[in-house]
Amino acid sequence: MIPQERLEQILQRFQYLEAAMAEGVSGADIASLAREYSEIKPVAEQISAYRQLLTDLEDAKAMLADPDMKELAEEEIPALKAALPEAEAELQLALLPKDAADVRPAMLEIRPGTGGDEAALFAGDLLRMYQRYAEARGWKFEIIEEQATELGGIKEVVAHIKGENVFARMKYESGVHRVQRVPVTESGGRIHTSAATVAVLPEAQEVDVQIDPGDIRIDTMRASGSGGQHVNTTDSAVRITHLPTGVMVVSAEKSQHRNREIAMQVLRARLYDLERQRIDGERSADRASQVGSGDRSERIRTYNFPQGRMSDHRINLTLYKLDQIMQGDLEETIDALTADNQARLLAEMGQ
Repeated sequence: MIPQERLEQILQRFQYLEAAMAEGVSGADIASLAREYSEIKPVAEQISAYRQLLTDLEDAKAMLADPDMKELAEEEIPALKAALPEAEAELQLALLPKDAADVRPAMLEIRPGTGGDEAALFAGDLLRMYQRYAEARGWKFEIIEEQATELGGIKEVVAHIKGENVFARMKYESGVHRVQRVPVTESGGRIHTSAATVAVLPEAQEVDVQIDPGDIRIDTMRASGSGGQHVNTTDSAVRITHLPTGVMVVSAEKSQHRNREIAMQVLRARLYDLERQRIDGERSADRASQVGSGDRSERIRTYNFPQGRMSDHRINLTLYKLDQIMQGDLEETIDALTADNQARLLAEMGQ
């Protein structure tokens, strides 16, 4: 049973926000109030609907004492009782702690792991998979740094994804993705196992991460490496090192000014992610790791091409529609991961 005092507190806060916005507030406060209002409004609506259902049930029970209304009440009560569990479950989900980063855009980083050229080709396949998924959801997908191989694979790619609830949907993709297939470079038809690492970071603003200019070292250099569309012949590549943490970011676009912007954007995202991981680590010290922990070394998924299957090892999910998945059909997988994480949070709330 959901504590009524908690529901009342949320409704009171919602009513306060509604009144404050109706009266008008200063420019400095309007953005934060509007953000909180938009977050709490769906919860308040769920609470009102749940409470209305309880009221309707009590009213129907009271009608049983009236001979003229008894038959109608006997019809309504079973339907109202049947609707209560679903309404309560939906309300519990609405009351789950929100990750403040869920609504943010995301930085996507993909790098090949073990497997040489085949790993680089697989990294390119993952990039196209996420591009198609973003397109299907109406998101903006912008590649801001890419280093390609001569065979068309990816040495490294960084992309910026903008849209509604990007990080909420993409955060479960962080980890090691393993592929089992016959490489195009394999003449004997043998199945090889390769891997690529995916990192999804919530976009960070300057207000989230304060970077002291004295804490960074900026080096310019000539871009190197074969292949790729961003190979330079001038000293325009930029490497920024955050001295306190050792985090290093390199951007090798053609404009040195643009490279500084990109490198600082990626650096802020990585430092913000480090702080989020530190806080989550403290919270999770006494419990099992969660699906959304973002552990970059965790093998999360296997793509087996000969069998046409994708297996997500975190939730024991296996789908035999690999072709569709590689075309960006990730909804079923991400929905399952989201539901599993919600179930874990609900279980923790009940402890």
